[in-house]
Amino acid sequence: MTKNLKVVVSSNDYPESGLEVLREHFTVVQSPYSHFGEEGATTNKEELLKLVPGSSALVWVTHHPITKELLDTAGPQLKMVATVSAGYNHCNVPELKARGIKLANTPNVLSSAVAEVAVGLILGAARRFTENLEQVRRGVWEISFDKGLGQDIRDSTVGIVGLGGIGQATVKRLSGFEVGKFLYTGHREKPEAKALNAEFTTLDNLLQQSDFIVLAVPLTDETRHMINSTTLGKMKKNAILINVGRGDLVDQDALYEALKNKNIYAAGLDVTTPEPLPKDHKLLTLPNLFVLPHIGSATVRTRNDMAVLAANNVINGLTGKPLITPVLP
Repeated sequence: MTKNLKVVVSSNDYPESGLEVLREHFTVVQSPYSHFGEEGATTNKEELLKLVPGSSALVWVTHHPITKELLDTAGPQLKMVATVSAGYNHCNVPELKARGIKLANTPNVLSSAVAEVAVGLILGAARRFTENLEQVRRGVWEISFDKGLGQDIRDSTVGIVGLGGIGQATVKRLSGFEVGKFLYTGHREKPEAKALNAEFTTLDNLLQQSDFIVLAVPLTDETRHMINSTTLGKMKKNAILINVGRGDLVDQDALYEALKNKNIYAAGLDVTTPEPLPKDHKLLTLPNLFVLPHIGSATVRTRNDMAVLAANNVINGLTGKPLITPVLP
């Protein structure tokens, strides 16, 4: 009954686990190109404009934006977009809402994997991995009792900006590090915080008290550049900023100045603007910055879970059932 419905998968690297679920129900058309990086922005953009006409759903495997042009080209029968990501700032939510198109994302299934990367970034920034790895590459180790010293997690104050699934998973993983206090901020207190021994506070207080500040919020108009010269100025000199949300949560020019002038101790980023960060970007000249190439959800299990969840959202969305993880139901 639904085999006549066309579902377009935006990238050639969408896991087979998700494709198998979709093919049981729909006619699946998959782009032969990657929808990441330069290929996604050019070759695949043109390919998708050829593929989407007549489609009932899009499985969006990228952070490239969903444009009005793409939606116009797809046609009025488009009923569903499933983004294979927790964040959905690239999905043109107002336009989808205006057209009555459902939108689902893939939260929660990636919380554990992203939290592990958050902990890795904390360790990498606190223990000066960038500087120390450079010593290894040069073959010149500056071995001394008082050189290359880092910061302790033990007895520190960790502030979580956004105690959602990723924030909670991060706190759970850090609990074994003998953290002194967990603070969190957001729109409201979270009932889960009590079991995590996390204390609700204002953003200003969190910035002023925390030794580690973890950004785990979605990118919205409210959160864009929430870390800027003003908020960086409220942090401790020994503060370490961690970003596993989206690059535009941080004003990177302001972060560069804060790190360069040692107004804060270090930063660890899994997300940047742009992605990939150009190899000659000024941030990469800093020894107190530890950067990863947006690998938060990059495990075999997690990517398969994300693919299957997105596929099941499409099934529900096109068969009149409630979306499993709705953004626009």
